[in-house]
Amino acid sequence: MSATLISIIGPPAVGKTTLAEALARELPAGIIYEDYAGNPFLPDSYVGPLETRLPAQLYFLMSRVKQLSSAAWPAEGMLVSDYGFCQDRIYAAARLDEDELRLNDRVARRVSGLAHRPEVIVHLDAPESTLLERIAARAREYEKAMTLDFLHAMRTAYNGVEHDPQCAVIAVDTGEADLLDPRTRGELAARIRERL
Repeated sequence: MSATLISIIGPPAVGKTTLAEALARELPAGIIYEDYAGNPFLPDSYVGPLETRLPAQLYFLMSRVKQLSSAAWPAEGMLVSDYGFCQDRIYAAARLDEDELRLNDRVARRVSGLAHRPEVIVHLDAPESTLLERIAARAREYEKAMTLDFLHAMRTAYNGVEHDPQCAVIAVDTGEADLLDPRTRGELAARIRERL
């Protein structure tokens, strides 16, 4: 027996952290945050030298392996992460050159088996224009480099992710569904419980 993991995936500004926090209260569950604030390479990887993209990507990869480590995974309970392990490859493919991507993939193959896999993935999506508005509203300086084309590529990549057939996937359009509405959160929590 081990704790259940619910991972929330989707492009930037789609509502992953908002939903993770709401589900943690609703289910109830513990929460695992993506360590974007601790990544010293992240801002430069968007607005600085191209050489910072690979270190930023590897930082996230290793951070996620540490956070989701099967060896240290709790024996019981439920956890919600505001990211999915599968998203590392999406960002790597979008942001690294061919040689960097090969190196990143070699490292990822070596460590991916160390991470606990989710039992449920909640895949959030929203139109690019909505994502761009939310990015502007949260005003992270480095995110100003994100364009409609980049967000379109991210949405397309997330929609093409192949999931483990034993993992339930719940799709939610956050352009339509208000994640701040208690009814929306309650319905989503009920759908997750059904899948479990």
